Amino acid sequence: MTQQQSAAAEIAAGYASAGPAVELGAVLVDGAVEPTAHVRLPLAMMNRHGLVAGATGTGKTKTLQLIAEQLSAAGVPVVMADVKGDLSGLSQAGSGNDRITSRAAETGDDWEPRAHPVRFLSLGTGGAGVPVRATITSFGPILLSKVLGLNDTQESTLGLIFHWADTRGLALLDTKDLRSVINHLTSEEGKADLKGIGGVSSATAGVILRSLVNLEAQGGDTFFGEPELDPADLMRQVDGKGVITLLELAELQSKPALFSTFLMWLLAELFQELPEEGDLDQPKLVFFFDEAHLLFADASKAFLEQITQTVKLIRSKGVGVFFCTQLPTDIPNDVLSQLGARVQHALRAFTPDDQKALSRTVKTYPTSTHYDLEKALTSLGTGEAIVTVLSEKGTPTPVAWTRLRAPRSLMDTIGQDAIRQAAASSDLHGKYAETIDRESAYEKLTAKVVPRAEEGRPEPEEKERQDPGLVEKVLGNSAVKSFLRSAASAIGREITRGLFGTARKRR
Repeated sequence: MTQQQSAAAEIAAGYASAGPAVELGAVLVDGAVEPTAHVRLPLAMMNRHGLVAGATGTGKTKTLQLIAEQLSAAGVPVVMADVKGDLSGLSQAGSGNDRITSRAAETGDDWEPRAHPVRFLSLGTGGAGVPVRATITSFGPILLSKVLGLNDTQESTLGLIFHWADTRGLALLDTKDLRSVINHLTSEEGKADLKGIGGVSSATAGVILRSLVNLEAQGGDTFFGEPELDPADLMRQVDGKGVITLLELAELQSKPALFSTFLMWLLAELFQELPEEGDLDQPKLVFFFDEAHLLFADASKAFLEQITQTVKLIRSKGVGVFFCTQLPTDIPNDVLSQLGARVQHALRAFTPDDQKALSRTVKTYPTSTHYDLEKALTSLGTGEAIVTVLSEKGTPTPVAWTRLRAPRSLMDTIGQDAIRQAAASSDLHGKYAETIDRESAYEKLTAKVVPRAEEGRPEPEEKERQDPGLVEKVLGNSAVKSFLRSAASAIGREITRGLFGTARKRR
């Protein structure tokens, strides 16, 4: 055994896995690949979260594809944001060529082409996939503030607006509902309704309204409404394979805050719906946040705190979260410390800032006796990465310069026409394709029938206790059903809000 083989075997021993695992590739030492020295990511550790990072063109997307298809084969559902449309090839078997044959031999892979069950979704009605939506009520003030680009003061005001709508049992289904509530609360008639709990500044309300109008002008309003996406539809299997849900986002590249925030809404919904599971042999679902830096850019303190809390707690529900970005420094330290698996593709060090980022990245890895990590991270070839994960015992594995395996599905897009055809034939098409516009806050405020606190009258909560039938009289049966669907609240009481201020649903 050569010195390189001995070193590779020593490193690979740290990745030995008795249970099922994602096969990432083979260990490379001093430029030589040892195909029998495998680098594995145990499925039992997938809910300890992870990071896939690297400069543009270094192979991050193919790494995501490689991990996703193996999760699917193991029966684990996957949710991925397909920002550029590159991941649609997961739905078709790949085609072999000399490069794939060579990579398979180098990594000890018995490569064969394979397709996976994929469902294509799009945010709103402008994309090729099945349109999915969330109601404004369910989305909550913290997430909506991120989408609208509001500061802390404006976010606080938006929270007050939601509070008022919640206590009045007004369903905010779409953007016109929220606009009508804001206009009502800034009117002379509406100001009396906020006595005792504060007021809404006309200037701040104007900023929120302008941001809302801008979102509508960019087509973002088609995302908010009903029918609302049921998170249970993300956790399916077909013939024992986990379904890969791809959120096609080509139409939303100009609105990155919307799609990244939508994924956090999904996580919050899953956290609220799923039972505690403890440690599982494999996760129930794995989320991939591509372009993760967009999620954290210009985020408020409240938003960052909730992301950190979600990442810490959701693993107990059997959900794994992987962030994909260019630099580990794009991820806040409190979140980065929760990511047990690291797959780091090549970094560039062209500027002083790049050099600082490189040095900080090296410090996040265990000390290696086999590699100069700072040199290695700038020398990695395409499809190679520096890897460390958590072993089945929960301890960090040795750093491994890894030549990654080739995905078995198509490493290209299948095209918009094929995506549309697949979406149209999906079992979710009939459930979500058509927008439903039920009676909600807009219709009720326009009709001027919302109960209002006036001098000499009891406060709304007291009035409702005296007359239990008032809310149903005001809202009407159709709106009651709509509100139960979107906010899941008892009539006349403030709805309960959980992570990110999202509406807690009651089944």
